[in-house]
Amino acid sequence: MQPHQNNDIRKFPSEKIKGIAGTAAIHLILFALLVLVSFSVEQPKSEEGILVNFGTDETGFGMIEPSPPAVQEASTAPPPSAAAVKAAEDPLLTQNTEEAPEVKKVDPDAERKKLEKKEADQKLRDQREAERIVKAQAEIERKRIAAEEQRQSDIINRTKNALANSKNAGTNSTSEGIAGGTGNQGVPNGSINSKNYGPGGGTGDKGYSYYLEGRKVQSIPLPKYELQQDGIVVVEVIVDRSGKVINATPGKSGSTTLDENLLKVAKEAALKATFEVKQDAPEVQKGTITYNFKLK
Repeated sequence: MQPHQNNDIRKFPSEKIKGIAGTAAIHLILFALLVLVSFSVEQPKSEEGILVNFGTDETGFGMIEPSPPAVQEASTAPPPSAAAVKAAEDPLLTQNTEEAPEVKKVDPDAERKKLEKKEADQKLRDQREAERIVKAQAEIERKRIAAEEQRQSDIINRTKNALANSKNAGTNSTSEGIAGGTGNQGVPNGSINSKNYGPGGGTGDKGYSYYLEGRKVQSIPLPKYELQQDGIVVVEVIVDRSGKVINATPGKSGSTTLDENLLKVAKEAALKATFEVKQDAPEVQKGTITYNFKLK
C-alpha cells in the first residue's frame, strides 16, 4: 500500500498546473466578453416631441407659412482672360535710373502767333477762292459777250450783204477792200459808201482806227517807235465798264505785219487807251484798235 501513495504524490504538480491553466483560460474569456460589451455603441433611439414653429417675430397672423427668403447664389467670378494672365505673369517694369521726361512749358506768344498765322492762311485761301470765282464768272461773261457779238455781227453782215447786193445788182462782185484777199473788208456798223475800211484798212490821217460797239473813245495814244518799218497791226482789246483797257492782244486778223517790235509798241499804246464810261455795258467788252505804221 505504501508504494501506491507515493505515486499519487508525484502526480500532484501536474494537476496543479492544469488547474492554473483552466483558471487563466476562464479569466481571459471573461475579460474578452467584458471588453466587447463595454465598447459596443448603442444606437440612439429617435425621440418624439412637440413641433415648434420658429418664426422671426413675436406676433403674427394667418394660416400660411411665409416662404423663406430666396437664397442668392454666390456669383462666380469669370476666369481671367489670357491677356490678364500674361500681364500677371510678366514682371512689373520699374524705373530705377532713367528720369521722367520734362514737361515743356507752353509759350503763350508762340501759340498766339501760330493761331494768327493759321487765320491769315485761311483768309488768304478764302481770298484766292473768291478771286477764282470772279475770274470764272468774268470768263463766262466774256464768252457770252463774244457769242452775242458774233451773232450780231452775222446779222449785220447778212444785212450789209443784202444792201450791197441790192446796190450792186447786175454785177458779180463778192469782195471789197484794200487789204487783199477775198471778203468784204470793214467794220460791222460801217457804211457801204465809205472807203475807210476800219480794222485792217484805212486809218485816216490819225494813223489809227477803232471799233467798240456802242462806246465812244476818249483817248487813244499813238505808238512810240523810231523804226523804218511799216504795216498795219490790229490789236484786240478787252474793255471794262469804266472804259479802261484791261487786256490787249496784237497781231489779230487784218494785220499786215507780225514784226515783234511793231506788235510790242502797238500793245503798249492800246493798253493806255480809254473809252467812255458805260454802267449798263457788259462787265467786259471786246473791241479792236488798228494802228497803221508808216515809213518816216
